[in-house]
Amino acid sequence: MSEQMGITVKKNENFSEWYDEVCQKAELSDLRYNVKGFIVFRPWATRIMNLMYEFLEKELQRKGHEPALFPALIPESNFHLESKHVEGFTPEVFWVTERGKGEKLEEKLALRPTSETAMYKMYSLWIRSWRDLPLKIYQRCQVWRCEGKATRPFIRSREFHWIESHNVFSTKEEAMSQVKEDMEITENTLHKEFGIPFIFFQRPEHDKFPGAIHTYAADSLLPDGKIIQQPSTHLLGQNFSKPFNIKFVDKDGKEKYGWQTCYGPAVSRMMASVISIHGDDKGLILPPRIAPIQVIIIPIFADNKKYVLKKCDDIKNELKAYIRVEIDQREEYTPGWKFNYWELKGVPLRMEIGPNDIKNKQVILARRDTQEKTKVREINVAETAKVVLDEIQKNLVEKADKFFQKHLSESKSIEELKKIIKEKGGFAKVNWCESVGCAEAIKTETNGGDIRGIRFDKQEKPIGKCVYCGKDAKSVVYVGKSY
Repeated sequence: MSEQMGITVKKNENFSEWYDEVCQKAELSDLRYNVKGFIVFRPWATRIMNLMYEFLEKELQRKGHEPALFPALIPESNFHLESKHVEGFTPEVFWVTERGKGEKLEEKLALRPTSETAMYKMYSLWIRSWRDLPLKIYQRCQVWRCEGKATRPFIRSREFHWIESHNVFSTKEEAMSQVKEDMEITENTLHKEFGIPFIFFQRPEHDKFPGAIHTYAADSLLPDGKIIQQPSTHLLGQNFSKPFNIKFVDKDGKEKYGWQTCYGPAVSRMMASVISIHGDDKGLILPPRIAPIQVIIIPIFADNKKYVLKKCDDIKNELKAYIRVEIDQREEYTPGWKFNYWELKGVPLRMEIGPNDIKNKQVILARRDTQEKTKVREINVAETAKVVLDEIQKNLVEKADKFFQKHLSESKSIEELKKIIKEKGGFAKVNWCESVGCAEAIKTETNGGDIRGIRFDKQEKPIGKCVYCGKDAKSVVYVGKSY
């Protein structure tokens, strides 16, 4: 691979350019589609994302959610049933207003920005009795929002790919239990499988989902110290069940409105974190659990091609029951070119097999995360590969956790907070009086530092004064700049 084909920007010197170059050169995305704000996801990225979807869907189904598919078009009248929701989303909606050769539709149709107003119309028809609850349904789909901010592959576009789960319960307590369950799902997938650490926050009241009682969200970090929001959960209460008429007859014979939650893990945004957190100056480094190819076999031959390929094929057949494995048999490229190519793609483990290796009954394993190369006896290759892949998975999670912990700070004054946000980034813990005015002032003073919320995973009581106004603090919150 030539220098121009490889990554030319160092991650720790210019993360933004490094990120764009990895997305392009690792063939993850293409920005050249001729509709502004829309991005093409290429096959390698799509294969990675499909594995991520599998983990999320298995976890959701394990916890009692069932899959469904709802239409992408939503009548305008549906939006107006919940006033805060329509007010919050209307500015971002793409509208379909005509069909065929300019014939106007009787009613405008929204290209879904989120599916509450589509799904809850049907929920009102399906739910009749307490026996129908809880109702826990998710769909894997795309949503469209006409955002004005600059497009970044996977981080922000006008079309993003996600799962959205919409649930109905008979009591508020059950709904709150679902919020906790959503945090567990995020931990079991985003952190343990994809290697992305996060803090699960309850958002401040001035920053909640339109129509929700409370909003909760998992915030992670990118290498430049900026925050990227990952899955969010919304306690909707009865704010949608009442206008959408989602009612049930309870055990006591009385008709009641359901209590609702919704949860939205955006796989395209999770992909952005995987690229950013684990990658290095050679390209991607994929956690083995979500690597489309976990082991790439590189045959090394001159005039003994058939002999070497036979051995590569034998080993592939031995591994494929446990591991996603492929052989790069392309003759037009040298082994060195292939090494660089698969490093750029982030394949966790490379296996090199040449005539001398066959003679010595061994293979060479090269780890993508540490660049360490070891000789392994052929008889032990399957078991060793499985062990090494587990070690790589563990190493990437631990490395990401260390970076995350390094970017947790605490500030007692606005001057100290400004310095942290400017020089270090990450999350800064502060006391806050819960005044929206102070939140806005903090954002202005720190040049974009948002109050992300209070931690949902543990209670932190304020001791002292608000970091900005000096009045008695009412909560402990975290501040940081986000994408």
